[in-house]
Amino acid sequence: MKLALYMPNFRDKITVDEIDSLAAAAEELDFDSIWTLDRIVVPEVSDKGQLEKSFGAMAEFPKQLPVSARGEYLQGPPLIPYLAAITKKVRLGVSIMVTPFRAPAIMAAEVATWDHLSRGRINVGVGTGWMPEEFQAAGAAHIFKKRNKHVRETIEVMQGIWGNELFAYEGEFASFQKCGFGAKPVQKPRPPMYFSGLVNPETSAKRIAKYALDGWIGIMDTPEAIAMWRRSIKEELEKIGSAQSIDTLEISSMMPFEITKEKTDQTPNGKLTPTMVGTAEQITDNLARYKEAGMTMPMLWPPFSGTPTQKTIDDMRELKEDILPKIG
Repeated sequence: MKLALYMPNFRDKITVDEIDSLAAAAEELDFDSIWTLDRIVVPEVSDKGQLEKSFGAMAEFPKQLPVSARGEYLQGPPLIPYLAAITKKVRLGVSIMVTPFRAPAIMAAEVATWDHLSRGRINVGVGTGWMPEEFQAAGAAHIFKKRNKHVRETIEVMQGIWGNELFAYEGEFASFQKCGFGAKPVQKPRPPMYFSGLVNPETSAKRIAKYALDGWIGIMDTPEAIAMWRRSIKEELEKIGSAQSIDTLEISSMMPFEITKEKTDQTPNGKLTPTMVGTAEQITDNLARYKEAGMTMPMLWPPFSGTPTQKTIDDMRELKEDILPKIG
């Protein structure tokens, strides 16, 4: 089982020094990857719990974000070139890039440059986004109802640009004559690509199977949910006769993480179950369940507030050196 750090760039307050410390710790502890969060805006109505949709469009959560509209968070994609410069071996990605906020061809060309800056360490996470207010702020309100199609076109454009010297495309959101887009990614045939689906396993499975993607990223999934998502993706791969094997795919989920002194309530409560927040013993037990369910890479999400960065680093070390070896 690999470990990934979900960089807490989305906080009411985060400093570059904290980013440096966390990246250095992930590198020292041989974490597989670091991921940043793509959040353009926090609407003021979020502070009042009055967003149009619940967090992530998931029924378990309030119509509110865990960061205030006046929060001083850092944007996720611009951090990637910086992280590439201050690290040497850990892989880097955005979980996930909301494709409707950016032109597909530009995103493809910029990711290729990221891959050169990192010497071939980029992972590519893509998804639709879910917050109407954010689409408005990003000038993409007209795409909201067609955001699934935008993701599909973006994947096609990325793979086309990365795989051809010259590439042309004719779609609804991208349409251009045959062009060259500069340097291709260092990784061949392309950087690993992940799809993030939070609600519909069948839809996510179809995207992964159709475009031969390399993994799936969820959020706050229980071991039972991980097993269900993995099964759905496996069935879709078999349905279309894909050469891909479910055993070669990365199965991940973004999960709040903190080692506590006192036991936490682990009563099953769907995505609200704090499976990776608890005592070392509780986390050990849950990681074993995740491994059995087929998770290959838990993405650890430090608390939004109240926990010093050094405590998170200490927890990362205990997880890697003491807990993970117990589950093999």
